[in-house]
Amino acid sequence: MPSGGTAPGTASAPAPAPGGPGGREGGLRTALSGLTTRGRAFFAAGAAASVCAYVLGQPDLLRVGLLLIVLPLVCVIVLNRTRYQVAGTRRLTPGRVATASEARVHLRVDNVSRLPTGLLMLQDHVPYVLGPRPRFVLDRVEAGGRREVSYRVRSDLRGRYPLGPLQLRLTDPFGMCELTRSFSSFDTLTVVPRTEPLPPVRLSGDSSGFGDGRLRSLALAGEDDMIPRGYRHGDDLRRVHWRSTARYGELMVRREEAPRRARCTVLLDTRAGAYLGTGPDSAFEWAVSGAASVLAHMMERGYAVRLLTDSGASVPGDGGEGFAGPAHESADSMGLLMDTLAVVDHSKGSVLSPAYDALRGGSEGLLVAFLGDLDEEQAAVVARMRMRSGPAVAFLLDAGTWAPVPGTAAPAGSGAGQRAGQLREAGWSVVRVPPGGALPALWRQAAEAGQGAYAPDAGDPGGAGERAAPGAGGGNDRREGWAAGDRSHPDDGNTGEGGPQDGGRDGSGAAGRAATGGPTGFSGGWS
Repeated sequence: MPSGGTAPGTASAPAPAPGGPGGREGGLRTALSGLTTRGRAFFAAGAAASVCAYVLGQPDLLRVGLLLIVLPLVCVIVLNRTRYQVAGTRRLTPGRVATASEARVHLRVDNVSRLPTGLLMLQDHVPYVLGPRPRFVLDRVEAGGRREVSYRVRSDLRGRYPLGPLQLRLTDPFGMCELTRSFSSFDTLTVVPRTEPLPPVRLSGDSSGFGDGRLRSLALAGEDDMIPRGYRHGDDLRRVHWRSTARYGELMVRREEAPRRARCTVLLDTRAGAYLGTGPDSAFEWAVSGAASVLAHMMERGYAVRLLTDSGASVPGDGGEGFAGPAHESADSMGLLMDTLAVVDHSKGSVLSPAYDALRGGSEGLLVAFLGDLDEEQAAVVARMRMRSGPAVAFLLDAGTWAPVPGTAAPAGSGAGQRAGQLREAGWSVVRVPPGGALPALWRQAAEAGQGAYAPDAGDPGGAGERAAPGAGGGNDRREGWAAGDRSHPDDGNTGEGGPQDGGRDGSGAAGRAATGGPTGFSGGWS
């Protein structure tokens, strides 16, 4: 997609087909097909008047008929032989927006010829989900002049939507003929899921590589326990470890090892049979929006994150074990994740085994899953995932309560209460999601469940819940649960040297930068 700073291309309008008389005949035939209703009416009236004048022997009526015939033809010839040099540019800001948010499209038309143009009608093609097709009427554009217009687009549905091509309609002063010329370039608007700012609850992955905990570890071990290495040309002299230098008799420097980053895997269940209904308020769209919110929140908190689907596909990819780590720019990584979620759709699979196989035992850190309906077999697969990760949180969406169509039966085996209990027994912290549930409140509820606190199911009409099972975060193991008194975790906002800075509670960190995008545009001309 060309950038908004690209110089616009130019082309003649209209452009007859090349190649001698045949090309001119083709262009004239195209121009005749552009006769407007007025032009066709004039031509038909002139033909009828000429026939009547010939039959009745009225020469004056014949002159009127010939005038009515000739006027549209003259307009067609003049318009066809007009050579406008017109350039068009489109600029889209931003190129990536959240659902129910607006983007603005700026259009600019430049007359780069020495002749002024006539009346121009400008039209841009947009998908119907973005709103009505924009049309503008541009008055006479002087030689070297320009005209700028803009319109807004908005979508409640995720996806990638093409914008273009841009069309110009030329018309003669009498409105007898109208010719359409199109630019060949397109732009793409990406509509990503809406994210919600989540409360900064303390969630632990499998590493405490950042924050005050890292500093306390150094204090307990002492700098003398560091493993030095020999001096290399180009090393900073401030890293020289003088005690080791005196011990080994050569210049030694401290090793600089990057602390291991806490990890978070977000599992999104996309099986078509696990959800009912479609549209912005469906269970599947809630799950996609929830996954986007968790990814944005955890990345802002300094976690290395990745998105995993039931098919086993991992984003950002296989490099670095599939996580968006320190080698990636936060904005770029978040943009890639959001672009993936913008186009994610139901999978054809019916099992979660590929996702289980994609988990590498014990090295996944925090696991957050958004699950649709589970039968007994798939619930057992999800339960086994707990052994291949650190703390695990499951947001369970029951299709029986989310089904928007009256009389629609929920899929077989949708006993959400029994499946939730089965996952809790395996060590998961389970939160049942009611229709339209607020993710920030459910996120806080998941943290309370992980601390072993009494947390009733949000989807339980009676409000009856269960305490988190042992190993789900209520124990003393800092790796296996939420540590309520641990102020050294990267998610509590208290950072030390090398620690990530708090991205803010208003969601204005990496996700905000990814959602705004940059201006994009196109330039092109008629061929």
